[in-house]
Amino acid sequence: MSYVIRTYRGGDEEGIVTAWQESLPYDPIDIEVFRSKVLLDSNFDPEGAIVAVNDDNQVIGFTLALVRRLPMYKDDLEPENGWITVFFVHPDYRRQGIGSKMFQQAKEFIHSKGRKYIFFASYAPNYFLPGIDEQVYPEGYRFLLKQGFIKLYSPVAMDRSLLDFAIPEEVKQLKERREKEGFKITHAEDRHLYELVEFANTVFNPDWGRAIREGILRGLSLDQIFVTEKDGKIVGFCLYGGYDGIQERFGPFGVDPSMQGLGLGKILLNQCLFEMRAKGLHGVWFLWTSENDAAGHLYKKTGFKVTRKFHVMRFSF
Repeated sequence: MSYVIRTYRGGDEEGIVTAWQESLPYDPIDIEVFRSKVLLDSNFDPEGAIVAVNDDNQVIGFTLALVRRLPMYKDDLEPENGWITVFFVHPDYRRQGIGSKMFQQAKEFIHSKGRKYIFFASYAPNYFLPGIDEQVYPEGYRFLLKQGFIKLYSPVAMDRSLLDFAIPEEVKQLKERREKEGFKITHAEDRHLYELVEFANTVFNPDWGRAIREGILRGLSLDQIFVTEKDGKIVGFCLYGGYDGIQERFGPFGVDPSMQGLGLGKILLNQCLFEMRAKGLHGVWFLWTSENDAAGHLYKKTGFKVTRKFHVMRFSF
């Protein structure tokens, strides 16, 4: 079968989305998601959007390569890094070298921008998955290895039903003890917002600060954000519904490292899940964490189950 590899053109959108749905059945998107996460991404460059089409001009493959043109935080353009956030070839057109040719063009695009590394797919803000899911896309994982990518680490996604959720008595007692010690756990208020975004940006990750800021701009209620204060200073927070307005999606979530070990994360998490259940939500999920760090253990103890595992991959020029 003959095909052409070219860069994105206006009018490709519906074809890309249709081929995406047929090629990545466990991670479909619609045109609205494509518009917001691809076309309106401040780092989108048509030269990095590689499209494969057949003789009938139907899209049969797509690879999206990105480099920063707008910093996530302050002036950091991550000058060594580029990303490929998604790639696919339609099942009817695989094993013809289409993926390899798209990747070659994507690599050339990123290399031409002076980058040393390509990550799949730990890009912020508009990633689709943290990395490759080997279980559901084994061919994709083998393809990345063949392309010279190495596995760096393997975060997991977790889910929990809220139908049986109740705050354990031990957590209620822990909260009382911490409140007596001067910790205050409340919903966020306008007075918290600047400090909260800066706390998320500097203590954790600028993508977390962005998620808070953009979530609120899209209508996220401050009642969905929880903060922990000590001596008038924010030392922890969590929220739900902040990513893309999906109410059952939890996070971001963090406690100042200097305050870890006091159970503040446990209190925040349980309080948040309780209020999600009180609003009628039947489930909660998040897309990635380390399975074996403190947060991963906390989630498991709170009833979360691993639902997917991803590999963050990197290519070096």
